[in-house]
Amino acid sequence: MTAPLPVRPPEPAAEEAREEAPGQRPPSRLLAPLRQTGQLFALALAVARAVFRRPFQVREFIEQFWFVASVTILPAALVSIPFGAVIALQVGSLTEQLGAQSFTGGASVLAVIQQASPLIVALLIAGAAGSAICADLGSRKIREELDAMEVMGVSPIQRLVVPRVLATMSVAVLLNGLVSVVGTLGGYFFNVIMQDGTPGAYLASFSALAQLPDLYVGEIKALIFGFIAGIVAAYRGLNPRGGPKGVGDAVNQSVVITFMLLFAVNMVLTAIYLQIVPPKGG
Repeated sequence: MTAPLPVRPPEPAAEEAREEAPGQRPPSRLLAPLRQTGQLFALALAVARAVFRRPFQVREFIEQFWFVASVTILPAALVSIPFGAVIALQVGSLTEQLGAQSFTGGASVLAVIQQASPLIVALLIAGAAGSAICADLGSRKIREELDAMEVMGVSPIQRLVVPRVLATMSVAVLLNGLVSVVGTLGGYFFNVIMQDGTPGAYLASFSALAQLPDLYVGEIKALIFGFIAGIVAAYRGLNPRGGPKGVGDAVNQSVVITFMLLFAVNMVLTAIYLQIVPPKGG
C-alpha cells in the first residue's frame, strides 16, 4: 500500500481569500438598489420605444383606460373637496392676518392647480390602479404566462405594459382637470360661506395672480406622474420574488416607491417651473 500523501496546509493567500469572500456580499447588496434603478429606467425606455410599434393594442388600452377611470374618478372627486377646503381655509386665514383678503381666491386656486391636483390624481392612480396592475402582471409572471408569450414571439411589454402605462397617463391628464374644478369649487364654497369672503373678490383675484402656464404645468405634472405610476407598477409586477407572497410584497413596494418618486419629481418640476415661468406682474 502506498503511503498517504501529506496534506499541505492552506496558503495564507487562500485563507485571506476565504475570509474576504463573505465580505464581498455587502457591496453587492449595496449595489442592488442601483441595479434595480437601472432596470426601471431600462423598462421606461423600452415602453417609450414600444409605443410607436405596430400593432397597437387598442382593445387592451380601452379596457385598461375604463378600469383605471372607474376606480379613481369617485375617490378623486371626494378627496379633492376637503383638499380644496383645507387650502382655502388656511390661505384665507393667512391673508386675513396680512390684510390681503382679496388675494385669497387666486392663491388657493394656484395651490390646488399646481400642487394638490396632480398629486391627488397620482396618489390615487398609484394606490388603486397601480396596485391592481402590479398584481395582475405579477400573477401572470408566477404562472409563467409571460415566459410563454416570449416563447411564442409576443412581447409582453408591447402587449401588456404599453396599454396599461398609456391608460394611467391618459386618465391622469383627464382626471387632473376634474380634480382642479372640484377642488376650486370646494375652496370657493368654504371661503365664501365659512369665512365670509366676497365672491367677486375671490373670482377677481384669478386675473391678478393666475396665468395660463399654471394650468399647463398641472397637466404636465399629471402626465409625468401617470407615467411614473404605470412604469413602477409594471416593473414590480414583472419582477416578483417568492411566489404568491412575493406578488403581495411587490404590490406594497410599488405603491411606496411610486409615492417617494412622485414627491421627489414634483419638487424638481416645481423648481424648474418657477425658474422658467416668471410670476405674473413680476
